Amino acid sequence: MNEDCNNHSSPPVASFTPQIETEKQNMKTNKTSRKAGFTLVEIMIVVAIIGLLAAIAIPNFIKARATSQQNACINNLRQIDAAINEWAMETGQSSGASVASVGVVSAYIKVNSNNSVPSCPANGTYTTAKVGDPKQVTCSLSTLTATPHRLP
Repeated sequence: MNEDCNNHSSPPVASFTPQIETEKQNMKTNKTSRKAGFTLVEIMIVVAIIGLLAAIAIPNFIKARATSQQNACINNLRQIDAAINEWAMETGQSSGASVASVGVVSAYIKVNSNNSVPSCPANGTYTTAKVGDPKQVTCSLSTLTATPHRLP
């Protein structure tokens, strides 16, 4: 028994043949030849998600734009209304005096870069009424239902 345990020169039971090694090499080369990239389905999913986000964001952007134009127009109306009152006081106009145009009060308002009274950002036009009227100045877009351009 001691002789069998100490005998280290016995050959291994099974040996590997070179054919098995070549098969392993062939399998490795097949795996590395596959090209990396995105499939058509993955690209379509990404495009669908981007389209969904755009469908949500665009109406909100349009609403925010209309609201900001309305607020800018209302601020212009306030400035023009105050300028009409100041013009009437300085020139001695009484209630009921007509104001020819918005340009008459340009000296009493901060003008824009063109040296003219600011205009409506949504391409509306301003018209003036008589001094002392509740609405001395109005915008042509004051009849809009969603975002009317009128003083409160």
